[in-house]
Amino acid sequence: MPLENGATTAWHYEPEEPAGALLVLAHGAGAGQRHPFIVGVAAALAARGIDVVTFNFPYMEQNRRVPDRAPLLEACFRAVVAAAMEPGRLHTRRLFIGGKSMGGRMATHLAAQGLDPLAGVVALGYPLHPPGKPDQVRVAHLPAIVAPVLIVQGERDAFGTPQELAPAIETMRAPVTLHVVSGGDHSLAVKGRSKNEALEAVTTVVAGWISARLQ
Repeated sequence: MPLENGATTAWHYEPEEPAGALLVLAHGAGAGQRHPFIVGVAAALAARGIDVVTFNFPYMEQNRRVPDRAPLLEACFRAVVAAAMEPGRLHTRRLFIGGKSMGGRMATHLAAQGLDPLAGVVALGYPLHPPGKPDQVRVAHLPAIVAPVLIVQGERDAFGTPQELAPAIETMRAPVTLHVVSGGDHSLAVKGRSKNEALEAVTTVVAGWISARLQ
């Protein structure tokens, strides 16, 4: 799909029995939309009736390793949302945005800047701060969000534990649900649990939360 500066690709995971929700899901900093985690989450949610659209940020589409700066990431994300919500099959769906790590943070940026209509935000492993740098928190925009937010955070996340997230959540006026993955790391993986089991647990939480917003 065309962007203001270049183009990117997007993928629609279409459910057999749509539930009425669309999640535009962004990837993390180190891997694109075809990473097994993103594919697994998108496919599992589609199997639960949720339309999911994934995409590549420009740097990933161009096979560059270093992520673009936030304004370009935000512009790409916003363009994909606009394209997905154009009149057609998906424009009647309730819109949710989210992503893994950096992708989830960019979703919160869009929500804070204003995105209408927006039913909710899903952050899978919110990158509160760089590993080992707990003083460099990325939270200034969070109080501006008004749409409901789901944060799925690993108990052992090196980018920010649930305990570290708590003070930032207290500053937010949006209704926030924090789901803690016991023993989980930044990838939401848990020792002793298979990747499929971990993925099933995460997508069950996300699907349930989105379904509750549709009531």
